[in-house]
Amino acid sequence: MAASAPSRTVRLSLALTAAFACGVVFASGLDLTRFSWAQSGPSASPTVLTPVSGALPEGTASIADVAERVTPAVVSIRATRTTRPRANARPMPPGAMPPGMEEFLEQFERQQQQPREQSGDGSGFIVSPDGYILTNNHVVAGASILEVTLADRRKFRARIIGTDSTTDVAVIKIDGDTFPTIPFGDDYDARIGEWVVAVGNPLGLDFTVTAGIISAKSRGTEIRLPNSGSLTINDFLQTDAAINPGNSGGPLINLRGEVIGVNSAIASQTGFYSGYGFAIPITLAKAVMEDLIRDGKVRLPVIGIQVSEVDADDAGLAGLSRITGVKVQTVTSGGPAAKAGLESGDVVVTVAGREVDRVSALQRTVRLHNVGETIPVEVMRFGKKRTFNVKLESAEQVPALLAGATPADSVPAVRAPAEPARVPASKLGITVETLTPETIARLRLEGRSGVRVTDVQSDGPARGKLAPGQDVILEITYPGTRRPVKSVADLQSVVETLKPGDYIGLNVLRIFANGQQEQAITLRVPPR
Repeated sequence: MAASAPSRTVRLSLALTAAFACGVVFASGLDLTRFSWAQSGPSASPTVLTPVSGALPEGTASIADVAERVTPAVVSIRATRTTRPRANARPMPPGAMPPGMEEFLEQFERQQQQPREQSGDGSGFIVSPDGYILTNNHVVAGASILEVTLADRRKFRARIIGTDSTTDVAVIKIDGDTFPTIPFGDDYDARIGEWVVAVGNPLGLDFTVTAGIISAKSRGTEIRLPNSGSLTINDFLQTDAAINPGNSGGPLINLRGEVIGVNSAIASQTGFYSGYGFAIPITLAKAVMEDLIRDGKVRLPVIGIQVSEVDADDAGLAGLSRITGVKVQTVTSGGPAAKAGLESGDVVVTVAGREVDRVSALQRTVRLHNVGETIPVEVMRFGKKRTFNVKLESAEQVPALLAGATPADSVPAVRAPAEPARVPASKLGITVETLTPETIARLRLEGRSGVRVTDVQSDGPARGKLAPGQDVILEITYPGTRRPVKSVADLQSVVETLKPGDYIGLNVLRIFANGQQEQAITLRVPPR
């Protein structure tokens, strides 16, 4: 049977997301480029560069001024890791190999059992005169030896102070007390189109300076870094300044000579510069850095909700004049948001007084606060503005994600049976059936009631929002009071009252082969 249009749409969207994710790589690297010496000679005594501090006068500095000011505080990092021996191969039966091969294979296996060292290069920058260095987690994680080289060719052994995989930030330290530093800027003030400078060690070319502009801000859910987990905070500055393997951990700097980002990744089909580089905003990196220096680890604050981006229907139902904010998909039972009174379907518009226009902004704003702190969360709930005071808890205490997204490897868990009851296609464009006891047992929905979506019209309002065979409508959240859907009649009685242009809010359970996830869905009846 041919797949329905919604199923094809869902799979196409997931495929495109996965294709882009596969092209996002960390901008650290191994020794990818080798150059021979044009001329060699005796090395001169290294010249110690003079430490500088403070920002350059606004509007007067050139790229050359910025490069001259900040390069002394940029470092090259060589991380050496010891790889674990491979497990012994399964022994071959006697007579399975030609004569004389046994000894050769035994020697080969012994070599494979020996620990091996692997080195990779990255960048970093000094943030304090006593040698604290900010870099990426993926540059130094798991390293047994860290060697730091300054622009004046001095070399130091460094130790790891702390790392955080959720933001890809790490802090290391070298010993000393008169190191040059780079002042921190404010990435919130940075504007798209503004000139920036990247300094780092790409492809083994130490202390390379490249320039470009800020191409975008708050790149979030569209960027999925390698090895990112469910609590990863994706909020990046995008730049077209050339960034390549080896640039990871280096600074992105404005024309005042202030660091506004930590270069971390590139989007590329080849693994090399294609015009799309990404940097961790410095306000986020600085907050994590302070935690690592103070405690050696981070305590990740969470609200206890799963969220998604807002679309036009969500904004209309919430009563917003423009498409902005973050939609609450699921509220973790017993979590901070649930205790404060947030509900699925709410659209978060500000957190702690700062506007949040997308998921990445919400993640980052929450991360800038501390566990135990109470912050105001302002939401729009079906046209009414409400404010809740939420006490942040540690992610270790709340088994919820900072932001929930549909699993990229999801597949339909069930198929729709024949002859289901129908909801008028002219209104929502879906076909549903009441859950039978057999279906409830098969889908492991004990204790739940609802109606299952069995078909979605290709030209209806549910196209791309509801998935046939996967989605079970649990509740109607709007219009009227929130109430459960126990039968097709429950849903149909509300749908029949809707007029062209009206909205309906639904709480939906999406069923995957590997689990379930609640989602808040907004549909709009097409205007005549």
